[in-house]
Amino acid sequence: MTDHNENKWVRVIFSRALHTYFLARRGLTLGVRAVVRSDDSKFLLVRHTYTHGWHFPGGGVEKGQTAEQALKDELRQETGLQLFGKPVMHGVFHNSGVSKRDHVLVYLCNVQGTLKAKPKSLEIADIGYFAFEDLPPDINPGTMRRIQEILASEEISETW
Repeated sequence: MTDHNENKWVRVIFSRALHTYFLARRGLTLGVRAVVRSDDSKFLLVRHTYTHGWHFPGGGVEKGQTAEQALKDELRQETGLQLFGKPVMHGVFHNSGVSKRDHVLVYLCNVQGTLKAKPKSLEIADIGYFAFEDLPPDINPGTMRRIQEILASEEISETW
């Protein structure tokens, strides 16, 4: 019985060491984005103060946080809206424009609450709902690809 317990601890220690090695060697950054549509099918977009272009609301997944927790928190912080129900995964995308290790999880979301005319968050310069025909000219290319995938039922790409 002692051999079994010793082997178990060796496996646990080896597994943790291997995981730590892979984290250091292959560490990823992970972000989430919320695709929110109004009752008249317009897309909710935000313009951040720290990066160019219009994007879906979202941000990074922090250590110890699930992707859905990050999605809920970012949506509330950036828009004041509350996630309603279970979000549906649209896709996972490699965002090489940020780094070779960055991935973005995009979710289709239902929300409740009222969008404020003036964003509360200091990281949000502007916010609004946009029809496909009236999207801002400086929309982020990855955001645009997601909109086209959703509207035209196009094949989902693996890249942002």
